Amino acid sequence: MTSLSSETTSVPVLTGPRPALAALRRGWLHLVLVPIALLWLSPLLWILVTSLKARTEVFDPAAGFWPQALEWGNYPAALSVAPFGTYLVNSILVTGGILVAQLTTITLAAYAFARLNFPGKNLLFTLFLLQIMFPIYATFLTNFVTVRELGILNSLPAMIVPFVASGYGTFMLRQAFRQVPTELADAARLDGCGHFGILWHVYLPLVKPTLIAFGIITVVTHWNDYMWPLLVTNSEGVRTLPIGLGLLAKSDSGADWTRLMAATVVVVSPLLLLFVIFQRRFVDSFMHAGLK
Repeated sequence: MTSLSSETTSVPVLTGPRPALAALRRGWLHLVLVPIALLWLSPLLWILVTSLKARTEVFDPAAGFWPQALEWGNYPAALSVAPFGTYLVNSILVTGGILVAQLTTITLAAYAFARLNFPGKNLLFTLFLLQIMFPIYATFLTNFVTVRELGILNSLPAMIVPFVASGYGTFMLRQAFRQVPTELADAARLDGCGHFGILWHVYLPLVKPTLIAFGIITVVTHWNDYMWPLLVTNSEGVRTLPIGLGLLAKSDSGADWTRLMAATVVVVSPLLLLFVIFQRRFVDSFMHAGLK
């Protein structure tokens, strides 16, 4: 009778420098990213510090970087130069109007190009893509003539109408729609949904990160737009915040940098506050909005 003896084989645990190497890599990554972050924050810090200085301290080397006394009066003084309250409302209306219009048009156009078949589809989509190839300044003349013929110069619609469609947004959303399985749309169609029902209940919930990413780009672009509002407006009642900053920079005795920086803080604060509140959502949106 043969007795079988079982031997317990111990699996060696691999211990080595891998955790230390991983920690070292993270440390080097932070050493690289921290200076870049400080470099990116330095203009914002300079703007904030300058907005709290006296005017004589701005170009005085002996005054140092930090203000000797906090001049909070620069903010009401800057806001009194121009009707910044009106400019703020106009900027919100123009940026919000463009955002709503573009989200509507790019959603419908992208769905048509991604899931519908119609004559001339590829040619029309190519024309949409051509919009991306031309810089916005190259279309200012034709846009201005169109706005003038419509009779809406010097009004809020004049700043919105040329941007109701976006070739970039259409392409971006079309690519996202093409990643949605067609089986989901077929199932919704069997349940009685039409094209709008499929778009609303199937496609839009699945491409929400892409919509948010595009919305961020649109808001930042048109909130900071200066040239087009300056071109089509000539009265205080319809101008936007960037034009108000331009008025502060124009002076016979030179720009008042303290007031100009105070007004700049007012202009950029809404975007910075929006980013701080929705920072994680913003990052997640861009990470999931890649074109595949």
